[in-house]
Amino acid sequence: MPPETEDRDEEVPSRLDDDRFGGPRTPWWRPSSGWGRAFLFLLTMAVLGGLAISTYSLKTYVGRDGRFRIGGAGNIVATGLTQVSRAEMLPVFGEDIGRNIFFVPLNERRRQLEEIPWIEKATVMRLLPDQIRVSVVERKPVAFTRQGSQIGLVDASGVLLAMPAAMMAEHHYSFPVVTGIDGRDPAAARKGRMAAYLRLLAELDANGQHLSEQISEIDLTDPEDARVLMPEQGTDILAHFGEDHFLERYQRYKAHIAEWRQQYPKLEAVDLRYEQQVVLEMTPGTNAADATAEAQNGLNGSEAGASAASQPEKTQAKEVKASSNKAKKQQPGSKVSSAGSKAAKNRQKRAEEKRVALNLGKQKKARPAPVARQGQ
Repeated sequence: MPPETEDRDEEVPSRLDDDRFGGPRTPWWRPSSGWGRAFLFLLTMAVLGGLAISTYSLKTYVGRDGRFRIGGAGNIVATGLTQVSRAEMLPVFGEDIGRNIFFVPLNERRRQLEEIPWIEKATVMRLLPDQIRVSVVERKPVAFTRQGSQIGLVDASGVLLAMPAAMMAEHHYSFPVVTGIDGRDPAAARKGRMAAYLRLLAELDANGQHLSEQISEIDLTDPEDARVLMPEQGTDILAHFGEDHFLERYQRYKAHIAEWRQQYPKLEAVDLRYEQQVVLEMTPGTNAADATAEAQNGLNGSEAGASAASQPEKTQAKEVKASSNKAKKQQPGSKVSSAGSKAAKNRQKRAEEKRVALNLGKQKKARPAPVARQGQ
């Protein structure tokens, strides 16, 4: 067997790390002597000083050179303007005319442009040597809004948009009228109300049904109750749709409104927010008892309809009387004058006349039971 040989690579010293005199080598950029290090320091300071002087000279030249000054309004180029005119946009850059283009505060100008109601987003850029380029994205109206007798527009964020009536006609806008959006309200509150409006339209127009076209006006004063004005043969019925299940409540309204109007000719409002019943409200000044009589006439003397109406009416009368007796028991020792007793009887009578139940469940189990009440 040949004798084992040692690895010569481990024994041979590396000559790359040693200089010719046997000492360790230093990097090329770090001199070993003191004079070399001093020279390297002076050279570095000279280079940095030259760069600083060059930068200052370039800045001074650019700042004073007339080629970089904005000569007039023609040097401001804007794209995306449809509803906003150049006359409305140019005052934002009024103090920049004659200014060096590098001294224009772009972020401040962008913020000022986005304060214009019709501008949703703006981008401002420098275009050398002497132009400012502006690109805007305008807001898109989603509904008409009414402030008193003034008709305007509103976008999905609740921002009120002004437009002349003639221009609205040219655009052929077809939106419901939204009320309850006040420009003095916080932006978050207006945005929340418009979110309820958009959910309502999205549900009604799902699957291409376009049911929202049958809505004339929506009151969003209460964001938890979308009150929709439904046109019905020459009159408008106020329907309370709540804050959800809009399509289901709309279909329930359409399925029974003809029957309800036949039974209650003076019907003014329908509250659809309850699962098992519907509250019907008459026009102000209408006696609920008279409305019940009209409903009975509308049933053509049907015994089933009469019994269905009379039974809940008696039940509610008993409940009102029981509540009145309970209120008296809760005040022991109190003396009631004859005038006070008469007033209490009148209040009890008005309470009995205020709500009259017409139970339709015996005719069709799937139908909700409407409750008629006098308008407040």
